[in-house]
Amino acid sequence: MATSPSLKGLQAFEAAARTGSFAAAAEELSVSAAAVSQLIRTVEVQMERKLFHRINRRVVLTEAGVEMLPRLTVAFQEIGSVSRELGADAFRPRLVVSVPPSMAMGWLSQRLAGFVASHGAADISLRGDDDPVSFDRELIDIRLSYGPHYREHPTEEIARDAVYPVCAPGLAGITKAGEPLAGLPLIHTDWGPTGASFPSWPNWFEAAGAHPGRAARRGLSANSSRAALDLAISGLGVALAQGIYCAEAVEDGRLVRPAGGAIALRQPYCLTAPERSASRDVVAAFRDWLVNQCQRAVGSPALR
Repeated sequence: MATSPSLKGLQAFEAAARTGSFAAAAEELSVSAAAVSQLIRTVEVQMERKLFHRINRRVVLTEAGVEMLPRLTVAFQEIGSVSRELGADAFRPRLVVSVPPSMAMGWLSQRLAGFVASHGAADISLRGDDDPVSFDRELIDIRLSYGPHYREHPTEEIARDAVYPVCAPGLAGITKAGEPLAGLPLIHTDWGPTGASFPSWPNWFEAAGAHPGRAARRGLSANSSRAALDLAISGLGVALAQGIYCAEAVEDGRLVRPAGGAIALRQPYCLTAPERSASRDVVAAFRDWLVNQCQRAVGSPALR
């Protein structure tokens, strides 16, 4: 065979052989019957094989044509399948987002629908990870962290937060005047020995000028901010909660602030996007959206 047969010629042969008619093949391929005939003749020359016997106005497959037909039919079916799979949905942007576990469990997962609604469908992998994370091994496109842990990649500070005493509305009415939170059960957050330091109840009482003694260390304890917040919403005590997590619950009345005052967190929230991802449109869009969500939460009027 001097040259490889053309794909269009093979397609014309397969359609004509399958339908039994040059005219039917022409209609299927949106060309003329003469064009189908010419394409098939070209393939026959290129393959040095006759594929059809032309008898008056009829065409009958030769042995070579009979052998080729099923294999070409399968091949073109596979090409059609690939084309369908590589439609618009196949090119939806993919995004791997890594955040602290407490944020993945509720705060961000509840908001992602808003990003999809405003920016279009994307294949998003939401990961709840403790620091440190491996950007390359896990193919992470963007990471939100408490503190600037990843200076080897482009990192920006996006928000400063504080912790606030919050509890269910039913608990707030039993405090004594002049004695902030006296008699209320406390919920403690302990991020563990590998986590960043979290403001404690003794820290808060000291800042408030109160001296509850051992009572400041008693009560429930949770090792995640989200768990402590859920305990407070359930009415089990007063938690020191980051504004980013508790603002919405204070706004809608599930939580109240039984006492004023707040303790600023020592480190900012930071966004990191490795250079391989930072220039992608979906990453840039998600970055802008996430920064807006974080800043709106920590700046909520309910926390002032």
